[in-house]
Amino acid sequence: MLKNSFQLAAKFSAPSSFCRSASGLPQLLTHVENELDAIRDAGLWKHERVITTKQGPLIKVENQNADILNFCANNYLGLSSHPEVVNAGKEALDTYGAGLSSVRFICGTQSIHKELEQQIANFHRREDAILYASCFDANAGLFETILTKEDAVLSDELNHASIIDGIRLCKANKYRYKHMDLKDLEEKLQNSQQYRNRLIVTDGVFSMDGDVAPLREICDLAEKYQALVFIDECHATGFLGPSGRGTDELLGVMDRVAIVNSTLGKALGGAAGGYTTGPKPIIDLLRNRSRPYLFSNSLPPPVVACASQVFKLLATETKLVEDIMVKCRHFRQRMTDAGFTISGSDHPICPVMLGDARLATDISNDLLEKGIYVIGFSFPVVAHGKARIRVQISTSHTMGDIDYAVDSFIEVGRKHGAI
Repeated sequence: MLKNSFQLAAKFSAPSSFCRSASGLPQLLTHVENELDAIRDAGLWKHERVITTKQGPLIKVENQNADILNFCANNYLGLSSHPEVVNAGKEALDTYGAGLSSVRFICGTQSIHKELEQQIANFHRREDAILYASCFDANAGLFETILTKEDAVLSDELNHASIIDGIRLCKANKYRYKHMDLKDLEEKLQNSQQYRNRLIVTDGVFSMDGDVAPLREICDLAEKYQALVFIDECHATGFLGPSGRGTDELLGVMDRVAIVNSTLGKALGGAAGGYTTGPKPIIDLLRNRSRPYLFSNSLPPPVVACASQVFKLLATETKLVEDIMVKCRHFRQRMTDAGFTISGSDHPICPVMLGDARLATDISNDLLEKGIYVIGFSFPVVAHGKARIRVQISTSHTMGDIDYAVDSFIEVGRKHGAI
């Protein structure tokens, strides 16, 4: 009996190569390994640097002895490790537990989930809000729930991958308009008049380019052709607009945008979670039909409490928004003066355009040696020939941090012939 047990254990603890003889697997693995080789050969391999500290302007990275200045986090307001945010999570862990082990409609809704949803709706000045595990899930759950084959969806060609995937799931008639091209959008609106509802879908801020959607003009077209406007505000919520409410506040169209999706995983504490906010009937339908909501576990209580505390901070820390804009303008101006091309305008996402994927990787690696943590982005995250290093400014950076980063970019850029 004991001998048989050892034989059985040995069988199931064999190395992964043991199962490779299974029918069909060798052929698949050959294809996968060829794909991996092609990624490496093209200089597109994405290495994951390992951080050994909490998120912040100064971090430690595995195999690096000195502290590193982090310029590639979505931690726009510097709140990911804010003491009040961290303490809120600790207290919730003691009071509400680590998790719910349930989806929301069974036994996964606590009072803090409802309170956070109300905070979100109030912040965006909408009727109601619904929480998801991520904004990717929010985008995956929205379009197939509210649109049918009788409707049309018109999407900017550079919208985030989660929007693209969410639209693929729905049965609406699909139109893709050229990036921020109002003339092309109008043509698509004219060509879709036969459909019951027409939903214009755009990022408020495009994450790879740092450019802001022309929401005023999009809303004008929506009203002209009786369409609706949806925006994804992941790279705007908390810091764009006079009080940080986002792109629609910045451009004065909060009452003209029907639905907003955004994230708790960037400026709003950086832990996890996403949401949809808008008219209550739409939120009610999502609670009853949205598959990512119905079939995913509730957000863990500590994550909920951290996000809730961030909204409280935003009501009192009024200088956060002003501070980040001053710093991002300073970085953009100095880099432009040095000869770099910086995409977008007036946004903390500051893409340093380099074109070549290997060049972006080499410069980012050299910058790490100088204590600057940035990442080169290349295909498939951005188009071929559009490689860049995306620098992201945070309120937690000092002006000294920013000046050191610019000086380092200049030195390394000259070394590689980028300027």
